[in-house]
Amino acid sequence: MKRAVSAGLFALVLLAICSPVSAKKPEADHIRKIQTEAIRNKKSPIAHWGFDPENYTQWSTHSLRLIPVYTFGTKDAGQGIDLNSYTGQNSPYRNAKKLESIYGYLPENSVNAKAEYLDQTNLYNIQEAALKAGKKNIILVVFDGMDWQTTRAAALYYNRADKYQSGRGTGLYFQDYPAAGTSQFGFMVTAPHNAATNVDVDKQSVLNPGGKIRGGYNAEKGGPNPWTPGKDKKYLIGSPSNNYGEHAYPDSANTATSMTAGIKSYNNAINVDPTGAPVTTIAHQAQQDGYAIGVVTSVPITHATPAAAYAHNVSRNDYQDIARDLVGQSSISHPNDSLPGLDVVLGGGFGTMEKKSGGKSHGKNFVPGWKYISEETIEKADVKHGGKYTVALRTPGVSGKTGLQQATQSAIKNKTRLLGVYGVGNYAAHLPFQTADGDYQPAPGLKNSAEKYSTEDIKENPTLADMTESALDVLSQNKKGFWLLVEAGDVDWANHDNNLDNSIGAVKSGEAAFKVITDWVEKHSNWQDTVVILTADHGHYLHIDQPEALIPPKEEK
Repeated sequence: MKRAVSAGLFALVLLAICSPVSAKKPEADHIRKIQTEAIRNKKSPIAHWGFDPENYTQWSTHSLRLIPVYTFGTKDAGQGIDLNSYTGQNSPYRNAKKLESIYGYLPENSVNAKAEYLDQTNLYNIQEAALKAGKKNIILVVFDGMDWQTTRAAALYYNRADKYQSGRGTGLYFQDYPAAGTSQFGFMVTAPHNAATNVDVDKQSVLNPGGKIRGGYNAEKGGPNPWTPGKDKKYLIGSPSNNYGEHAYPDSANTATSMTAGIKSYNNAINVDPTGAPVTTIAHQAQQDGYAIGVVTSVPITHATPAAAYAHNVSRNDYQDIARDLVGQSSISHPNDSLPGLDVVLGGGFGTMEKKSGGKSHGKNFVPGWKYISEETIEKADVKHGGKYTVALRTPGVSGKTGLQQATQSAIKNKTRLLGVYGVGNYAAHLPFQTADGDYQPAPGLKNSAEKYSTEDIKENPTLADMTESALDVLSQNKKGFWLLVEAGDVDWANHDNNLDNSIGAVKSGEAAFKVITDWVEKHSNWQDTVVILTADHGHYLHIDQPEALIPPKEEK
């Protein structure tokens, strides 16, 4: 196994050197041109990241912005499933006791008698209520890092017009899809329990419960909704390293844990509470009830969001142990009684090597080699070696879509699980980034550099939509039903890179995966048996200063 994979990886490196993707003229690509000029000039009249409009790349990480929530199959579906169970007069932020129950303490300056928003943990409540109500298909779609402003940037470009300045919006497929009249829209608080918690990975213990700064949401400072600014432009990016606000901004681990396990925890926690104790997720519950369960992502399968579907770990960065949990092998958090494992695991992770020591992120059981999932774990999972999974890997000369389809049909025929690991090893093992105009030629980002893909990188990797289709095909073989998480993780990676071109393209890539889901529901199920939640785990801090400038010229298609 190791020799075969290593040889394949070597071949891929040679192919990448020999077969670069030919670039077209940047001036023909509207958003690429905007992004390139902004990076070159270090500022742009069109947009900026952070609170300083004179600095295009001031802020490159998360914020505490309120995050849009789009639901399908929920309207009039009953108390607990209907989004209105948690918004408006039912918002937990109008009630001190409800807030204290969510956080474990009463967050400072967070009770708001006019709150319209729900809390992120309420998305877990919706899924739990759907499971108890016997819904057959429960799907959580996470556009990692996609706040309202990111969505609007994409809508401006693809609408070729400025069609909205508030609310749900229009022009993108998930904004307009009615789900037979069952779709709803809201927005939520994504605050963590706390930030700056220190942990011991080998002991799976928390060293300083409570960290250094707590969570909460001050609507006066942060804004009453995603499109109305608050009074303090620095508040939304508060952290232990600055004095910008009384509440910490979140990371992808605790926010995903909020959506899958229904608790607030510390930044970096994967399905453990603030003291480090493991908690049950909605996927665990669904599995116990006889449902099939799976995850799909455009980034490594062990990154925070897919990890939080199922794994337990005090640190999001212990990638190899998280992989062991996902496929039901002994891990640092489950050394003697491993988890049963997911039925479908599809995403990135292929070929990116970790330093021999494993660094500080992995525990003592680190296996030298691949960073995000060890080759040993893949081999043990493979049915060819006595495991439970039909395994699909990126393979030289083989179409990623075709190879995955073949593995999918084999898994269905032989009644096995499905594990697929793809990506571009030179670039943190994610799928190639699609840009705003639909090609795979990213503009330069934060470090004035851009990823460059070979024709093989494009051919040998499936898309997020391809993987979503395979997951649905395998999971739907279970007549009881299924739970599925689909993550468009490249939205977050683009926003971290202050890269408008990649960000808009990533939204479109995720939208294609969502359309695969709705097409499947319309063909194989209905909106009485299905609940889909589409949202982000957290926001970034993009500001659009000239919306009209993102609209492409008429000649650009």
